[in-house]
Amino acid sequence: MALLWLAGPVLAASKPGKPGKKSNKDEVVTLTTSQGVMRLILFDDTPRHKDNFLKKAKGGFYNGTTFHRVIPGFMIQGGDANSKDADPSNDGLGQPDEGTIPAELTAGHQHNYGALAAARQGDFANPERASSASQFYLVENREGTHFLDGQYTVFGQVIQGLDVIGKIAAFARDGRDRPIADINMTLKVEKLKRKKIAELYGYTYR
Repeated sequence: MALLWLAGPVLAASKPGKPGKKSNKDEVVTLTTSQGVMRLILFDDTPRHKDNFLKKAKGGFYNGTTFHRVIPGFMIQGGDANSKDADPSNDGLGQPDEGTIPAELTAGHQHNYGALAAARQGDFANPERASSASQFYLVENREGTHFLDGQYTVFGQVIQGLDVIGKIAAFARDGRDRPIADINMTLKVEKLKRKKIAELYGYTYR
């Protein structure tokens, strides 16, 4: 099953800054919904996606957006600015001028349960597999969705609150797989020592 992001022209994304010395701290993203709280870690070896997501999360871009597409046994998708308005028909279409993020597929991250990945246009219009600059999805299938490996950039992982993904995926939905009730999100970013993150959430840095 293809996972598409439909929008206007594909624009170049800004380049990340030069990598510096690896910090002993990292950001934890707390994603709060009516169905519970999830915490996520973003991968250092997908720096363009990590920097872009953190910038948007810290700036409040995602606050008030919804999970506009949910498919049980597959994934939940959200983050489109259009989902903040009162018109559900434009959810998922994206903003025509928001640009894209170049793919970071060589990092080799897989679509495991709870993986955070970037939505994108299909290969027919996007052979370079560049990512949406805003829309993302979380893998709901406990066995993973590995048929997508190497095709969509995986750039993070849910490290707490995996059950919340399933609760959202189970919502009643319309013919476009949009939940019939809005599932809004709020994101907060907190910087902690990596050792503390490992202690709190049992996450192992590779």
